[in-house]
Amino acid sequence: MHAKNYRKIERPYTRSEFIHGAPQPRLAKYDYGTWREDYEYELSLIAETDCQIRDVALESARVSAGKTLTEKLGENFYLAVKVHPHHVLRENKMIFGAHADRLQEGMSRAFGRPIGRAAQVEAGTKVITVRVFKNGITAAREALKIAAKKLPKNYRIEVTPLKKEIVSSEETAEVSTS
Repeated sequence: MHAKNYRKIERPYTRSEFIHGAPQPRLAKYDYGTWREDYEYELSLIAETDCQIRDVALESARVSAGKTLTEKLGENFYLAVKVHPHHVLRENKMIFGAHADRLQEGMSRAFGRPIGRAAQVEAGTKVITVRVFKNGITAAREALKIAAKKLPKNYRIEVTPLKKEIVSSEETAEVSTS
């Protein structure tokens, strides 16, 4: 089957206890890098259209972005995959008879067997986020561009400054008394 057959969003099919032989997600990690509270910027890879992203595509995007960030920034980044492949994909293969090299289409046991998992993503959803310091913005943007090439459909990169608000002792006293 072709990958385009699994891009359109269908009804979610997630109940693993009812699906015999449902494969495990192939996403090894969801977090990568060093977590710190003092990162200055967050870059997000945001989906522009509704689609399904297979677990192998998410893993490929995570690995390629992580490798690029490690080469450029060392340990000064934190990458997180924000979507989870809950949806179970099914395929109805039918091969029989003398022409077993060709697939046949029809209704024989049409439910299909589980072949993989995918994350169902709506437009505007953050797929991958990277937190960096100011000097790592260009490297993070480049890493997210590489990751976007591994995923189906179109994505945009959004840069958000992470501002730390300094609260004075007078303001905290007012909050605690009221």
